[in-house]
Amino acid sequence: MDHFSRSADLFSRSWAALRTAVADLPEQAFEQPSGCTGWLVRDLVCHLVIDAQDVLITLVTPASAEPTVDAVTYWQVSDEPPTGDDPLDALTVRLAAAYQDPALLTFHLDDVGSAAGRAAGLADPDALVGTQEQVLTVGDYLTAYVLEWTLHHLDLIAHLPDVPGPPAEGLARARALLEGIAGAAFPASWGDTDVLLVGTGRRPATEREKGELGAAARKLPLVIG
Repeated sequence: MDHFSRSADLFSRSWAALRTAVADLPEQAFEQPSGCTGWLVRDLVCHLVIDAQDVLITLVTPASAEPTVDAVTYWQVSDEPPTGDDPLDALTVRLAAAYQDPALLTFHLDDVGSAAGRAAGLADPDALVGTQEQVLTVGDYLTAYVLEWTLHHLDLIAHLPDVPGPPAEGLARARALLEGIAGAAFPASWGDTDVLLVGTGRRPATEREKGELGAAARKLPLVIG
């Protein structure tokens, strides 16, 4: 399997697993908190609809310039954890509330999300696309989104322990991407989920984990967006 096929395959499997997890949620789960600060599960699902729209827009936005970023450097890193007060975050909350019936929200995610998945599978692997004033290949863009889908899948299940988590291969690729962003490997003894949660500040490191991280602990969390 070539690099692009593997990227597209992981994108598709990670995205399909996340959409399936959302589709199977009971109605009451939408009112539970998510792993995103200030967001309920319904707000997170609404954000996923917007993400799917972004994928569709990007895949039909060709670029003629040389790539400026790859799957790792695509991500912007901040040292300020989100508070939920960002205007776009607040808009997402209002939009999610407007759906009222969770079934409408899941239908919209399935509709737009399926289209985004099909578009990813049909995209030219070597095409250059533009997004957020950057240029990258479709393969790198899809690889970058494996991290997005995996982190948000972990956000989805943060307070829903009975909901299936992300695929193991997606977790491993997301970890590799985060380590690329960090410029260093996390302790080999850590599981992929712990690396992603601690590394992005979704949960604090324990004292033992801080000791294992050593000086690298001062660089965390990596707030990516």
